[in-house]
Amino acid sequence: MTATATVPTATASVPTLRQPSARLRAWATRAPLLPALVFMIVVTQLPFVATLVISFFDWNALYPKARHFTGLDNYQQVLTDADLRQSVWTTVLLTAAVVLASLVLGLALALLLDRKFRGRGVVRTLLIAPFLVVPVAAALLWKHVLYNPEYGLFNGLLHYVGGPQPDWISNTPLLAVEASLVWQWTPFMMLILLAGLQSRDQQQMEAARVDGASDWQIFRYLTLPHLRRYLELGGLLGSIYIVQNFDAVFTITSGGLGTANLPYTVYQSFYQAHENGLASAAGVLVVIGSIIIATFALRVVSSLFREEVGRA
Repeated sequence: MTATATVPTATASVPTLRQPSARLRAWATRAPLLPALVFMIVVTQLPFVATLVISFFDWNALYPKARHFTGLDNYQQVLTDADLRQSVWTTVLLTAAVVLASLVLGLALALLLDRKFRGRGVVRTLLIAPFLVVPVAAALLWKHVLYNPEYGLFNGLLHYVGGPQPDWISNTPLLAVEASLVWQWTPFMMLILLAGLQSRDQQQMEAARVDGASDWQIFRYLTLPHLRRYLELGGLLGSIYIVQNFDAVFTITSGGLGTANLPYTVYQSFYQAHENGLASAAGVLVVIGSIIIATFALRVVSSLFREEVGRA
């Protein structure tokens, strides 16, 4: 009888690698964005917090030792002072006029560029050019090249046909500022609406034409409802920028003749009257208004993205 010995085999235990937790993976994904986030907080949020704190003080830069806490008095003065109320009304009027006119002209140009014709690329580039001009340079262009009563282009054309020679800025100051802003912002509206036109369902458009629908009926019942979100987006984004506009008012009219909007009034209060607390309160109100408009703009953008994803 032969005895067989069983040799035990040693099994080495292999350690299992632990998978990183979901929270750790999330932080690893966000880590590259942290420097940009810290930079944004330092550059934007800390100055805003400082402005918010100063807005609660009666603080004149000429008498820094006499500053004292006043609570909401600066905000009450901003909302009740006649000049400041007028600047708020001018801001609303300027924003509404520029945004509406830019949307209408932008829609007309977008409909034109949506058609195929020779030289469309060149025309599109020329129409976009005003939006690429530096705002101060655009305001100087309108003030000196177009509006000047002695050598401006408008009066030169009127002189050629024997017309009057008006002083455009003195006679129609607010309209002069609005025209320069409409010229600059119409290309922006055109680009947004052109993107909306090119995202239409072409099969639906062809079916409507086969059924005998006219161009006006297609525009009214198909194109315009489709562009509603894009019109809202253009209006909201344009309002955010026009509410904060300072360049055109400062350059063309220097805030005179009833054209001082809220940003220019903040400039006057801070740099001319040296009222730091009052200027800070007005600036905070401008920021709050812009945030409210931006919130609606973000909702419109989100709804557009959801529509595009659902369509895909």
